[in-house]
This record gives sequence, C-alpha cells and structure tokens, in this order.
Amino acid sequence: MFLSVDAGNSNIVFGIYEESSNAWLHELRIETSKKLSILQLEKSLGVFFLEKGLDPESIREIGLSTVVPDLKPVLMRCCSNFFGRQPYILDGGSYGKLRVSTANPEEIGTDLMANITAAYDIFGQACIIVDFGTALTFSIVDDRGQVIGINIVPGLRKAVNALFTGTARLPKVSLEMPESVLGKDTVHAIQAGIFYGYTGLVKGMLSSITAETQMNFKVIATGGLSAVMQHLEGAFDLVDMQLTLKGIYQITRMNRSK
Repeated sequence: MFLSVDAGNSNIVFGIYEESSNAWLHELRIETSKKLSILQLEKSLGVFFLEKGLDPESIREIGLSTVVPDLKPVLMRCCSNFFGRQPYILDGGSYGKLRVSTANPEEIGTDLMANITAAYDIFGQACIIVDFGTALTFSIVDDRGQVIGINIVPGLRKAVNALFTGTARLPKVSLEMPESVLGKDTVHAIQAGIFYGYTGLVKGMLSSITAETQMNFKVIATGGLSAVMQHLEGAFDLVDMQLTLKGIYQITRMNRSK
C-alpha cells in the first residue's frame, strides 16, 4: 500500500491507497501545530493503524508534500521511525516527468501541483482547480497541461477568524451555510456574509478566468471546506476531496519508477 502525506497549514492528512483495488482506504487528519512532536505523530498513527487493523509494514512507499517547512524534518523522522521508510519529498524538481508543467516550479506549492497533476490526469484538458483550504486557491491549466495562472484568496476560516479577532464585539461562528442570505442575528449575519459572499467570489472568479482566456475549462473542487459550499454545486464538474492525495501518489510514482 501507498501512503500520501499532505501537510498543510491547517491539517496534516495521511491517506492510504491500495493499488490492487485502486481505492483510497483510510484517511487520518491531524491538526497542524508548530509544537507537534515526533512522539505525538507516532502515537496518533499507532492508534489509527491499530483501529484500522493495519500493519505499518504494509506501507511500501510514501509520498510527502508539505507547505510548512518546519514540519518537514519531523514528518521525515516520523516516517522513518514508524514505517521504516523514507518518504519521497515533493519539490520544484519533481515535475520533469509529468504531463503538466509550470514556468515557476519553485513558486507554486507542492500541494497545488499535486492538485493540478491529478486533475489533468482525470480530464486531459484545460481545467481549473478550486481548493477550499486554509487559502482559497484557483489553479488554471491549459489544454497542453501548462499552468497559466494561480489565484489566491484568504480561505473561509481565515475570513471568519479575521472578523472574530479583528473586532471587539463580533462572536466566533461555526462554518455552516445559512438557509437565507438575509442575516437575522449576528451569527447568521456573519455566516450569510461569508458563505454567500464567497459563493459570488468563486462564481465571479471562474467567469473572469473563462472570459479572459476564452478557454473551455473543466472545473474541479477539492479541499476540506468544499463540502460546506452547497450553493456552488452547479459550478463544478467534479468534487474530489482526495485530489491532493492522488496527485502526491502520481508525482511520487513518476519520480520513483525505474
């Protein structure tokens, strides 16, 4: 089995892929913290593997993408200790064998390149990947697989937290799509502003990208918060919560294949 590790600013995701059945079997999410230790990671993984009835030795290969530099040595040591294997680390030099390409490999996060790789593999044509993560990102790829643009907006959680921390009297609210765009109380007002506002933002961004490029895009959504944006369902050709994990797998296999 293969282990994809996606270490982002909010969560570290461990995804287990079984090649024989072409299925992603299990997923573990651990909240990202600068204080996260190797022992804490190993303990969480130990409980997870025990609950799933898995043997760490069943993991034959590991691919690691991290946009948090401080986590890289911790995750590498954890993989070595717990699985007895060193992971393949995605970086700017990982894309030479791929169908997709970018003129700025060192400037695009490895998580975004994993998204792009997996999306282009699915559609084989121009596509836009909308990732609802810590940041809301739009990755734009043309028919040849060339990355022609990346747009970055503060994510939904960041927007909510900015209101909570930057104002004296506004409460912290849960990330739930309200039934009405008309706020009836303070919590509802924030939810309506954020969710309906971001719905318009995403639709407007997709429209602007299409108008400027005059391309026919497939649009795919991913990221932990994509599931709460119900009003955007018609805007996407596909919603794939495991897109980044799939891209990490593909990039690792391409670089480690003989």
